[in-house]
This record gives sequence, C-alpha cells and structure tokens, in this order.
Amino acid sequence: MAVWEVFRQEREGAPFQHGGSLEAPDLAFAEAYAKEFYGRRAESLALWVVPRDSVLEIDEPYVAPVFDRDYRRVDGYSIKVKLKEARERAGTPAH
Repeated sequence: MAVWEVFRQEREGAPFQHGGSLEAPDLAFAEAYAKEFYGRRAESLALWVVPRDSVLEIDEPYVAPVFDRDYRRVDGYSIKVKLKEARERAGTPAH
C-alpha cells in the first residue's frame, strides 16, 4: 500500500490546502478514496491526489538573502541617517 497526500480546494479562487493522507494500492483507488473522504459532502471544489514519494520535503528553513533590502525591516533602516544626508545636500541645518 502506498501513502497518498490529498490537497483540497474549498471554493473557486481559494488556495489548495492539505486535507490529509490516505493509503491505497494505486492511483485509481487513491482517487476514489479521496473523493469519498473529501468530496462526498461537497466540502471540496477540487482535489489533488499526490503520492507521498512525489512530495519534496525541505528540511532546513529557507532564509532569503538580503540583497541590500534592509529597508524592508524596521530595525535595519535608519531614517535619521537618511534625513541627515538629505539636509546636508540641501544645505539645511539639522535640528
């Protein structure tokens, strides 16, 4: 028996969410079980059935590189420095 992961969509335009796992000997049975478990009461608009072996698991957390985008973080962007530089360019005295 293979393990299959079922993803369901509740309404049009909504994202697919993991509904659960099921065991089935092949895709035909997995599809039938998924329809029975997640579609019989019309709680799902659409279903995706995927063998668990086809789901890629990423063990380590992904952290995007900064690429000089400190302005997106509150603690990484100092407005005082920018104001001082702008005042110096404009010739306005600092307060």
